[in-house]
Amino acid sequence: MRLIVGNHEQFLSCELLFKLKIAGAGIWRCHEGTGSFVFSSSVPHDSNPIMPTPNNHSAVMEVPHVRQTQSWDCGLACVVMVLEAMGIKGVDLDTIKQLCPTQSTWTVDLAYLLHRFGLNVLFLTVTIGANPDFASESFYLDNMEEDEHRVNRLFREAASKGITICSCSMSATQLQQAILSARCLAIALVDKRKLSTWFNATQLLGPQLCSVASGYTGHYVVICGYDAQRQAFLIQDPARSMPSGMWVAADVLESARKSFGTDEDLLVISTQPLKTNDLLV
Repeated sequence: MRLIVGNHEQFLSCELLFKLKIAGAGIWRCHEGTGSFVFSSSVPHDSNPIMPTPNNHSAVMEVPHVRQTQSWDCGLACVVMVLEAMGIKGVDLDTIKQLCPTQSTWTVDLAYLLHRFGLNVLFLTVTIGANPDFASESFYLDNMEEDEHRVNRLFREAASKGITICSCSMSATQLQQAILSARCLAIALVDKRKLSTWFNATQLLGPQLCSVASGYTGHYVVICGYDAQRQAFLIQDPARSMPSGMWVAADVLESARKSFGTDEDLLVISTQPLKTNDLLV
């Protein structure tokens, strides 16, 4: 049955997204100009996938800090953090590097890794495949030609691997609600420059690790909390030497993760399994 879900800016939520995942892996596309998702699935047309907005004003999930060791392995370190937070032990950064043998890591690589360890993960992005508009960006320049074929292949094969990709973006309000539900963690691709004002020089790894260049500088962080009074997200940043999380103003994080170069990539990871009957609210 064809499922059409209404305007994503109004209805998109963590719970809804994971219900869409239950309906079937693949690529959910947001129809341009309508904000509707269309996908072939077996979800009853009269089911109501909208769940109440959480009432709590603060939520934090404990995520052990894992420090990146190279300029390019921040995303892999974030995967290890999520695995440890989910109780999957004995998987260190070296192990993850063996499973993902590339020094040019894309968000789709991280989605495959998380799925490999049995986690419910949704990949939200505004571009399906490698974005050709980034070819002239210095951050992507050296590897784009080689990466493009590999990354596009991973997108094409995602459905057959059981990986769900949503061609859409999550707003700041939707992300707040998802984290406040205490049912999600997220890995966000951000522009490191936009977060630089929140970093004390003594807390940075140093210029050789994820240094801030003059142009777009891609970097991954784990989003593990939100506080409405602070209007701030709690993140674990693999570039920090200190193990404690860092509170970042919501508008700063929003700017960093929606900067040109990120494709607004977001991995939303369920912290608890949903049952099929959760589709019926």
